[in-house]
Amino acid sequence: MAKPTEYLRVTGLHAFYGESHILHGMDFVVNRGECVSLLGRNGAGRTTTLRAILGLTGKRSGSVMMNGREIIGMPPHRIARLGIGYCPEERGIYASLSCEENLLLPPQVGSAGMSLDEIYAMFPNLAERRHSQGTRLSGGEQQMLAMARILRTGAKLLLLDEISEGLAPVIVQKLGQIIRQLKEKGFTILLVEQNFRFAAPLADRMYVVEHGQIAAEIHQHEIEEKREFLQEFLGV
Repeated sequence: MAKPTEYLRVTGLHAFYGESHILHGMDFVVNRGECVSLLGRNGAGRTTTLRAILGLTGKRSGSVMMNGREIIGMPPHRIARLGIGYCPEERGIYASLSCEENLLLPPQVGSAGMSLDEIYAMFPNLAERRHSQGTRLSGGEQQMLAMARILRTGAKLLLLDEISEGLAPVIVQKLGQIIRQLKEKGFTILLVEQNFRFAAPLADRMYVVEHGQIAAEIHQHEIEEKREFLQEFLGV
């Protein structure tokens, strides 16, 4: 069996917001084509990990290797141009622009950006709402738009932050289907989630984050035997 190709390796990552020391030596690997989930309670450091990878926190130290290249010293715009798409928890939709105008905004960072037709095939809800203002979209539609927007850029590594939070079960189910489709298309996904039931069937591996460090790594086939441990850490 071929050895998996590392796409992202985070080693000894420390990050600060002002004087607050949030990450205390994060260590994990994401292989090409994998969906890996960072699980943990609020405040554990999962969102900060995504932001630190992109250089969006204050001071940070350690190593972040992407595709064999050290990116810890790069500014955020250069990191993004290496092919990282970030879908933040707050979504960041331009409220005064239509759904389609939001999709036409992102810059290209790679040659594999999806066309509008491909986006609308994957997100039929957005096709129906293409002329609707951002403010008139439902929470689920806004989340789909935030995800669709980064697929336009050509990024191949997707950092998705709490995409299922506060959404109706039918929308959460649809987002799960989309993540499966993206994996089939060869995307690599790092998924921050508190919703274990959403993340568990999608993730090849899960890292449990506690106090800004990795507390455990759990493979898909180990979920049942580690359920008690997960309940203790996550309350699932």
